[in-house]
Amino acid sequence: MNDTTARPAPAGIVDAHHHIWRAADLPWLQGEMIPRIFGPYEPIRRDYPVSEYVEEATACGITSAVYVQANWPLDRALDEVRWLRETHAETGWPTAVIGSADLFDEGAADVMRRQAALTPLMRGTRLQLHWHERPEFRFASGPDRMKDPVFRRNIASLADLGWLFELQVFAGQMADAASFVDDFPDVTFVLVHAGMLDDFEASRVAEWKRGLRLLAERPNVVVKLTGQGTFVHRVDRSLIGTVADTCLEAFGSHRCMWGSNFPIEKIWTDLPTLVSTWQEVLAGRSAQVVQNVFAATARRVYRL
Repeated sequence: MNDTTARPAPAGIVDAHHHIWRAADLPWLQGEMIPRIFGPYEPIRRDYPVSEYVEEATACGITSAVYVQANWPLDRALDEVRWLRETHAETGWPTAVIGSADLFDEGAADVMRRQAALTPLMRGTRLQLHWHERPEFRFASGPDRMKDPVFRRNIASLADLGWLFELQVFAGQMADAASFVDDFPDVTFVLVHAGMLDDFEASRVAEWKRGLRLLAERPNVVVKLTGQGTFVHRVDRSLIGTVADTCLEAFGSHRCMWGSNFPIEKIWTDLPTLVSTWQEVLAGRSAQVVQNVFAATARRVYRL
């Protein structure tokens, strides 16, 4: 039974999804802006150093943080990890790293082994698979890239590394994603941005909820309650409440974790507002639920 007493987030919040960067390393931050999934992004076309992130994060009670790859060119996947190794050595941040590699290339498994040899911070990899009828919402070249045989061989190699895969798909891809994760029972899949609810028309919300429940039936899938400003460009308490309620019901709090998605969310909010809104949304939940969402699940999944 839920304790309805309002509770703040626990001391020692884990941010399960953030980025830091040097703009010079990211071609997508340079040159003319092009339409992207999160809308205009002029405020983040600059360096976002670890010092800035840590100042913001620690002021909000964040004590551990998982860096997620920031779309460096794939031929520089090792450079990204080397830079993060140096950053951690200098500052103690980030606490863990999700890298990237060209998982449609036969050489990706070797790249990931070399990343693992570079630093014990490595926990997994991400290559965004989301595809949408709207071009600016797409990342993958097609909706069914999970079926590619080379990609699947590379995913299979994650089990030997002890790594997880950050799964980023839209609702319309979730049935295929469920079949995909079934084929790799020894790999943990982290559903990014709670399945990316992109439209609030009733039928689309229903499709998203069906997809989440389908993935929740797979014990090797957990979900990140991140990125809820992506399509609305604000901190929307009602939307966050819908996402929290749906994910907690489907997955249970032991398979849900919070993350900031900074500095992307920094386009439209500050970190205290984001954290406090999630605290308010979860305030009526039990202490264990709050602890799981803000810390315990991420500590377990990312071995912090």
